[in-house]
Amino acid sequence: MVKKDSSGRKSRSRGQHKPSTPAAKVRRFSLSNLKPPAGSRIKKVRVGRGMGSKLGKTAGAGNKGQKSRRGYSRRRGFEGGQMPLHRRMPKRGFHNPFGVTYSVLNLEELNAFPDGETVTPDLLRAHGFIRRKTDRIKVLGDGELNIKLAVHAHAFSASARDKITKAGGTFELVV
Repeated sequence: MVKKDSSGRKSRSRGQHKPSTPAAKVRRFSLSNLKPPAGSRIKKVRVGRGMGSKLGKTAGAGNKGQKSRRGYSRRRGFEGGQMPLHRRMPKRGFHNPFGVTYSVLNLEELNAFPDGETVTPDLLRAHGFIRRKTDRIKVLGDGELNIKLAVHAHAFSASARDKITKAGGTFELVV
């Protein structure tokens, strides 16, 4: 567009800059235009609602058989009628659920402690004689005891009791 200014000269008008955010484009929220964020609301797939819905007739469950029925749930370890692994493995022996396991300790190992020491299960675990924390401790009479000790354990063999008393020490059962 060509315009003439006050002196009579021709001048080209350049496009005027528009305001960056006109009042018409500012978005105002009200109850009439509230919408959830895109993708946050997903429509539930409705099965068995006719052939036009892609999931009509058998509703995606296939044809006939146990797996197409209501309430079907496959049990743990099911292998499609094949003998399951837990039934194929051989079973041997007997596991006593009430059995008690002991960590054994021979008398000759107690010679590492100083004379007159009170040996407790916690002390034995701290020094590395017993590894498992859950096991009870049984003292066996293998070897000789050369020092006087007060030994506390969950069980003692008969020979261990004799050798501890002969060395001048005492033994006490821990409950």
